[in-house]
Amino acid sequence: MDLREEVLRIARAAKEASPRLAALSSRVKDDALLRMAEGLLREKAFLMAENEKDLEYAQKKGLSAAMIDRLTLSEAVIEGMAQGLREIAALPDPVGQVVKMWRRPNGLLVGKMRIPLGVIGVIYESRPNVTADAAALCLKAGNAVILRGGSEAINSNLAIAKVLQEAMEAAGVPSEAVQVVPFTDRRAVEEMLKLEEYIDVIIPRGGEGLIKFVVERSRIPVIKHYKGVCHIFVDASAELEMALEICFNAKVQRPGVCNAMETLLVHREIAPKFLPPMAERFRSAGVELRGCPRTRELVPGIKEATEEDWYAEYLDLILAVRVVEGIEEAIGHILKYGSKHTEAIITSDYRNAQRFLREVDSSTVLVNASTRFSDGYQFGLGAEIGISTTKLHAFGPMGVEDLTTTKFIVYGDGQIRTS
Repeated sequence: MDLREEVLRIARAAKEASPRLAALSSRVKDDALLRMAEGLLREKAFLMAENEKDLEYAQKKGLSAAMIDRLTLSEAVIEGMAQGLREIAALPDPVGQVVKMWRRPNGLLVGKMRIPLGVIGVIYESRPNVTADAAALCLKAGNAVILRGGSEAINSNLAIAKVLQEAMEAAGVPSEAVQVVPFTDRRAVEEMLKLEEYIDVIIPRGGEGLIKFVVERSRIPVIKHYKGVCHIFVDASAELEMALEICFNAKVQRPGVCNAMETLLVHREIAPKFLPPMAERFRSAGVELRGCPRTRELVPGIKEATEEDWYAEYLDLILAVRVVEGIEEAIGHILKYGSKHTEAIITSDYRNAQRFLREVDSSTVLVNASTRFSDGYQFGLGAEIGISTTKLHAFGPMGVEDLTTTKFIVYGDGQIRTS
């Protein structure tokens, strides 16, 4: 099988299927999604057997425990995938939705209607559950999707796609709506990125290296985020126990994900009360702290933070800590070092909370809650196809609605233009 010709064939098939998908009724799409969920549960043994091949490969390759954890299709993971499909089926269908209408002085009625993006290419690493999430979100939004997962998950991804395609065909949905590129060679990605005639947008999910690789080579628009340098600012008025719980959760609960806290900013007034017990909790969980001079005075024995630490996405049990004069310095630090991903403030001051929400330029900003909530599923989107920090055309976790665009629709009764 010639790699280039096969990638082109997949893209052409997706393009041909795209108009049929856009015209599908909500009933047909939702029926397909429910059948897909049932198929995953019915074929659980098959999926886990194929996943075992990938796990054996990963162990031989020496992948980290965290990577193997993301790769594993346990019964609970498969049940979660199926539940995600059911939740997406229950969401309102955005396709055909008229978002607003207005009448012009000449009597024309002008509006904007949601339509699918067309063909979406998703390039991702490790997590085979992305195959089901992306397929379901794209289908609900009337898009065809071409999936290219990492080499470490090739058997799992192909198995999931097979189950989904069989369920879609039984529901009257063309199987070309969801296709997996069957090659592990990175040249397959390079070939995909040349096909602007067939693919409308590329969404990469993975580490910064993968995303930069895609952006540098793509002829197709890319929706992306490079990394998650997420901050929490503990304000002077923060409730101490709340701050301790939120910060611990944001760093320790799952440190290897993009919405984990990487830098802690603490108001100088609360720092003497907050930092010593917070540091003790972090130490008990194995967190390495790297601090500014004022932090190191309050918490002796920790490493000195360098300029590189403020930019770092550790994805590990490492945390940079800085004491700041107040909210203005905290916001300034985030604007300089942040990655437009997720930031949080812990405060009892309403005005500071509102200022933080308004002035912090990130895709998700929280008040008195952990950064770990920055997730499409947690926000009620059913699942997410990725997180965008580009602002064009989406900002933050992307759900079904973000996989559509709008077109103008105009109703007239004989108007002609005279000037």
